[in-house]
Amino acid sequence: MKKRILSGENREWPKKGRSPFIHRLYESPQSGPEIEAESFAIIDGEAPPHEHTPAQWEVVRRMIHTVGDLDIMEAIQFSPDAIAAGIQALRAGRPIFTDSNMIRSGISLKRLRTACPEYGPTSLVCPIGEEEIARQAEASGLPRALFAVREAKSILQGGLAVFGNAPVGLLELNRLIMVENIQPALVIAMPVGFVHVIESKEELMSLDIPYIALAGRRGGSPLAVSVIHALCTLAEGQKENDRKGLRP
Repeated sequence: MKKRILSGENREWPKKGRSPFIHRLYESPQSGPEIEAESFAIIDGEAPPHEHTPAQWEVVRRMIHTVGDLDIMEAIQFSPDAIAAGIQALRAGRPIFTDSNMIRSGISLKRLRTACPEYGPTSLVCPIGEEEIARQAEASGLPRALFAVREAKSILQGGLAVFGNAPVGLLELNRLIMVENIQPALVIAMPVGFVHVIESKEELMSLDIPYIALAGRRGGSPLAVSVIHALCTLAEGQKENDRKGLRP
């Protein structure tokens, strides 16, 4: 039966006279990587002129690919040192704080290990679901994300901070940067929503800290994950250049 489907011979279903669109794929097979490569080629071809560096574009087009929307280009912001700081942190195997379990689950350990083979499950830290965090949030009337950031201070000092959900968590990180001199290697700031979202990102971007941010209300965990994966690609490429003795 599989052979008949792949050969395009099974045309009896559905009976309304219209062949399923996927038959075109059966007849002209494309692998997942080939589809991804074609997607990136389409993005490159349709993107308007921009001033992103080639390394920044690797991140931007991965984000565009994630949401299927070229319009987010204008809202993606980089600090001047963001790409270099992110690559350095990943190659050093720095821990990664995430503000949601969705991000922690979405980040590929396989991709992280292309940047640094020492990455493992404990490298990804998300305290948001801990009982003590919930207790503190209930007692204070404040969101759990705030206390999750406080719990992760030792991780945030020199680690990567990835936000795709909780603007209050990002606001608390901003406070730690300003008041307690916590210095993350890189902050990926893409919380989404309507309350405290714009303020959290604008405040971060005013600080002297490496960041990649999506200005405005848009954001989300998939976008935050896509940035980490793009940085892994860049880190892997840098490793290969080092191996060959090439300069970036």
